[in-house]
Amino acid sequence: MRLALPLALLLLPFALLADEPSAFGAGNLDSDNPYGLTAAEKKILQNNKTFQQNNRKLNTNKSEIESLRERIDGLQSVLESIAMKSQSNHVALGNINKLRDDEGSSTQERLRVLETLLATNSENIVQLKTAIEELSKLMDEQSASLVTKAEYNGLVEDVNAFKVLVAGELKQKPKNNSSSISNGDLATEAKKNYDEKNYTQAVNDYKELANRNYKPAYAHYMIAQSYFSLNDYAQAIAHYKESASRYKKASYMPTLMLRTAYSMEKTGDKQNAGKFYNALIAKYPGTTEADKAERYLGQL
Repeated sequence: MRLALPLALLLLPFALLADEPSAFGAGNLDSDNPYGLTAAEKKILQNNKTFQQNNRKLNTNKSEIESLRERIDGLQSVLESIAMKSQSNHVALGNINKLRDDEGSSTQERLRVLETLLATNSENIVQLKTAIEELSKLMDEQSASLVTKAEYNGLVEDVNAFKVLVAGELKQKPKNNSSSISNGDLATEAKKNYDEKNYTQAVNDYKELANRNYKPAYAHYMIAQSYFSLNDYAQAIAHYKESASRYKKASYMPTLMLRTAYSMEKTGDKQNAGKFYNALIAKYPGTTEADKAERYLGQL
């Protein structure tokens, strides 16, 4: 069955968060249609929506503040213009004094020139005052609409607290000790079933090993591999996620990332599939999996 796969599952593949992808399809909080959520994940989803709305609002405020900066630059130009005019006036006054000394200009002529200069300066001052009042009004409007730092930090703390809660729930897997077979023998049987393409039985065997907490990272990886072979890509992604969250430095990580991306592509989530392909190429260059990722990426 094709399922819409999440965005949140990808805060850029396993890695770009702690150098590894940290989110997949099932339980993905950023998906348009998330599925398989716990009560805590649903609360995180609600907080994430509020968090994203505040981020959008902050981005809008940044744009408006940038506009205010442009206005300030304009005011700076006005001030520079006034400074130039003042310098010009200073030169003019010097010329008047020179005329007085050298040519004996009349007092009335000097007064007329001074009055003209004063009128020009007064006009410039009025223009500057109007511009400053406009800027102050805009700044007040922006301050009223901004999310406070305390509100923003509080929301971040809530989201992080619920992430810790969910992580704890994921680790508390119920154990099933009903089978008398040893872990080693069960692991051998599970691998045999997988090699013989008895994938459904392999899934059951590896789930039992995961419940016993016997090499859980590898057990979830093999569950994912079995589902992948059964073309159940949504389940494959969910168990690839669990495996990566338990051991992000496993030797099979390139294969895990490649098949995660391919599974996303198969479920229609091409955007996140592309992100995983790119992350694989960047993190494991020169590997066979990276070469395949480049080919698949070119076909998206």
